[in-house]
Amino acid sequence: MKPTLEARGLNKIAEDLDFILSRFREVLQALGQGGVADSLPWAESAAEPSASSPSPEAELQIQALGICFQLMNLVEENAAVQFRRQLETHLGPASVRGSWAETLQQAREQGIPEAELAALLTEISVRPVLTAHPTEAKRVTILELHRELYLLLAKLENQVWAPSERRQLVAGIRVLLERWWRTGEVYLEKPTLEAERNNVMHYFTQVFPEALRLSDQRLLAAWETAGLNPALLRQPEQFPSLRFGSWVGGDRDGHPYVTAEVTRTTLQQHRKAALALLQQQLQQLAARLSFSAMSNPVPGHFTRAIQQWGERLGPEGEQAIARNPKEPWRQFANLLRARLERTRAEVNHGFASPAELAEALRYLRQTLEEIGAGQVTHGLLFTLERQVQCLGFHLAKLDIRQNSAFHEKAIEQILQAAGLKKTDYSQWAESERVAFLTEELHQQRPFVVPGATCGPEADALLDCYRAVKDYVGRYGPDGIGSFIVSMTRGQSDLLLVYLFLREVGLLGQPLPVVPLFETVEDLENGAAILDAFLQHPATRNRREHLGSIQEVMLGYSDSNKDGGILSSRWNIYRAMQQLTRSAEQHGTRLRFFHGIGGTISRGGGKYHRFLDSMPRGTMSGHIKLTVQGETIAQQFANRYTATYNLEMLLAGSARQRINVRLPAGEEAFPDELLTRLAAWSQEHYQRFLNHPGFLQFFGQATPIDVLEQSRIGSRPARRTGKRSLADLRAIPWVFSWNQARFGLTGWLGVGFALRKIEEEYPADFARLQEWADRWPFLRYTLIMVETNLLNADPGIMRAYAGLMENAALREELLAFLLEDYQAGLEQIAKLFGQPAARRRTSQLDNVNRRQPALQRLHEFQLDALRSWRQAREAGAPEAEQLLEQLLLLTNAISGGLKNTG
Repeated sequence: MKPTLEARGLNKIAEDLDFILSRFREVLQALGQGGVADSLPWAESAAEPSASSPSPEAELQIQALGICFQLMNLVEENAAVQFRRQLETHLGPASVRGSWAETLQQAREQGIPEAELAALLTEISVRPVLTAHPTEAKRVTILELHRELYLLLAKLENQVWAPSERRQLVAGIRVLLERWWRTGEVYLEKPTLEAERNNVMHYFTQVFPEALRLSDQRLLAAWETAGLNPALLRQPEQFPSLRFGSWVGGDRDGHPYVTAEVTRTTLQQHRKAALALLQQQLQQLAARLSFSAMSNPVPGHFTRAIQQWGERLGPEGEQAIARNPKEPWRQFANLLRARLERTRAEVNHGFASPAELAEALRYLRQTLEEIGAGQVTHGLLFTLERQVQCLGFHLAKLDIRQNSAFHEKAIEQILQAAGLKKTDYSQWAESERVAFLTEELHQQRPFVVPGATCGPEADALLDCYRAVKDYVGRYGPDGIGSFIVSMTRGQSDLLLVYLFLREVGLLGQPLPVVPLFETVEDLENGAAILDAFLQHPATRNRREHLGSIQEVMLGYSDSNKDGGILSSRWNIYRAMQQLTRSAEQHGTRLRFFHGIGGTISRGGGKYHRFLDSMPRGTMSGHIKLTVQGETIAQQFANRYTATYNLEMLLAGSARQRINVRLPAGEEAFPDELLTRLAAWSQEHYQRFLNHPGFLQFFGQATPIDVLEQSRIGSRPARRTGKRSLADLRAIPWVFSWNQARFGLTGWLGVGFALRKIEEEYPADFARLQEWADRWPFLRYTLIMVETNLLNADPGIMRAYAGLMENAALREELLAFLLEDYQAGLEQIAKLFGQPAARRRTSQLDNVNRRQPALQRLHEFQLDALRSWRQAREAGAPEAEQLLEQLLLLTNAISGGLKNTG
């Protein structure tokens, strides 16, 4: 059955793509763009492009190709949703990999008692954190058009429409396509922080509440399908915890525009939106609670509670009760609405916390159950109770992130302002820093009085912390996430944050201080740093506020840029094991915060496979992970896709906790082989980066110079503005190689390492072959590397390398890359026993379907790059127009590849 379903899925993509492109062709023809319409791809009659870049006609063809790729992506997303539905229909819900149904079925087969399984669900805490990383090349306006178009495509799946109704839906699609064609595709200016904040707020308010509801329904359905006791999974507190986080307005690492005022405004907007959502839900609840006192016995304590709260709220309470006479449950809901309004206005008798509202709703639920309306109660109250539990009064927790080097400048300025003699903190040894901070943390007094000016870094930092203090003082700490230290190199980097918190009076608040281990070296040293931090007296003293959970963030992007993909993944894997052991020695559980991006190079991939690849025993049930840039729209723009991805995260986290309860296998994974492979891979990767001609190759054979002019994010491409590889952020690093179809950040070094082990240690290579399909980490890593290899294109690589002026250098470095590229494909095929052409038919079908149109875009980009670079060097006025065309091309190619950086 399954192969037939897969074939149907591919046919559906082809049919739906033909349908939507036919409508786009009709729109173009109606607008007098017949030449552009005739050149649209994936049609037998498609004409070859008549224009070469740069020209006005070429620009229209680029725009059209970009739209075509985005339409293909929408079609594929819809087909994936329909395919999963077909799987469930024909093979059962457990046939969907990574789903709740599969997870619970496996748990039952493994003999886990249902009561233990129910208890396990309450241990799960998942927090996706949305960021404004500059990898979303599409404007918000275009994303909104995507959402509208997707809804119409989904509606057409329904067979109930009459022919006239279907014609109206098709007409609506044409209208949207024309609006899209008339709308600018690229950012002419960098988006403001406000625009980025509004974008993520859309997901927090319009997508996640509904996706949470649907995800809960899927868990409940899977629980019942597995034959488990429904009473064990009925109330909100019995469900896994799903909360959300944000970096937009809090992440100031290398982002000078994230000021204290931006943070203050963001926190207020989060709260305002959360209260508005709850008010809307309470209004709906009041409308539905139409139970009459004439038909239902009203508990005496309930009548007294209504009277008491009516009196406390004064005229508002009287009005709430008078609005619905003889309908006590509606009256109670009206009183809750009045109290929530007082919460918003910050006056007496509001709710001091979400816990108070949750308690009131629990009481309302009990009164309904008391009169025998338990079944109705669940439908009326569950969604609202879960929203209070998951979104609270804060919507999303705002993390505060800053770089350790920035902190060093800030403390030096504070010490200077305080009049200390020794202020060159950045020059102190680690032991001297720790001794100083330990002594200072015994003191209660701050270094500087509020309002004192210390210096730009210190003032910016203290202003931010004071904004947080103001918020916490008014509303409590729920809306604040973690204080994250980028480039954590020692425990002093973390203790210094304690000092800053003390400086503004926040040290006693339950605000986590979190290390971010990013480079390969930092990952190797992470366990020792954590050990020292956890045993420090200041950390032990704070555990009464924070409990036994310590958060640790792992950087996938910078470790990849530092050592290549295999070294990055393996060092993160080992770091998780070592950090977990270190935490356990201190009676602490870890919440790993995975700093992943959309591309494979930066940790991207299917959530369930990503979680299954984690080292056994390192998943405490608490997990955070970033959702960055274009990934936000790809995974959460539409409610069914959003529901699927939330389910993968929650069920995947539960599966890891289930596995810990099972006996460990007798065989040990070949860790020592991976350690050697990672080291060889890193050496080969760094050999390329350390080549004397590397920077010239990178600067000329990729469009990095265009990407540095890009306006797709408010954040600068470089941390400090220096033109060096070290200062270049990981996103444009990956983005530039992907645009030129090298994609080497996702494979360089792997082929070399695998070939070396086969040639020099054949017995060890045979062991790897035995484990390739059995060890989830190894399988996942190899598949991800192979996917990058399949997406790369040697012919297009050569074309971009042709932009280099130094032919000898070009051929030397290109030969180095192509040899490793070919070795990677061959060695991975040997490990799995079959070439990719036989194992990865779906992936190759996707690549091949996109390739002809991508080839045209790359040819346009190569022509435009040559012309732009020449015009820029000559100071010619047409350089700016050429840049606009290159930005349009960047956008179109990103759509074709389904990723940026």
